[in-house]
Order: sequence, then structure tokens, then C-alpha cells
Amino acid sequence: MNVDKAKKRIAKQVKKGFHGYPLISLEYFGKTPDLASEVVISFTAEEGAQPQKQTFVSDKDAREDETIQSALVKIIERADAKTVAEQGGVSILS
Repeated sequence: MNVDKAKKRIAKQVKKGFHGYPLISLEYFGKTPDLASEVVISFTAEEGAQPQKQTFVSDKDAREDETIQSALVKIIERADAKTVAEQGGVSILS
């Protein structure tokens, strides 16, 4: 899947806002605010449940990595997520 198409599909899901569970959340991390070297995707099945997390790491910006963005779309679709949340910006790794 094209990286722009994957990013648009994710953004469309995020814009819908909270619609209940299951919930998928995305958070990008990097050494600088301009380069996200990893993304953590969390799946929460129901309110109060422990989230399951998976991390993807990239040599380049994970937000522009076609393989990672396509995988995120597939995970969201397969989880049948009612809500997709995305942390804004890039959190700095210490």
C-alpha cells in the first residue's frame, strides 16, 4: 500500500474520535522531534483492560516508512477497532 494512502486511512480513523472499544492508539518516538525512529501501537480490548503493545523500529522516519504504515492499517482493520487515537508529534527518547 502506498504510504500516503496508508497515512490518509489512519488519519481518517483518528478524526472519527472516541467510539468505544476496542481501542488502538499510536505513539511515535525519536531522538529529535523531527525524526520518529519508532512507533508503538497499543490495543485495548475493553475499558480497564491491560493494553497489548507492539513496537516497530525504522532506520528512517517511521511516519514515512511504507511497510510500517501499511502494517498499522492492517492491524487496525484486523482488530476491528472502533476507536483509533494518535499521540500528536514525536515523543523524545531518553
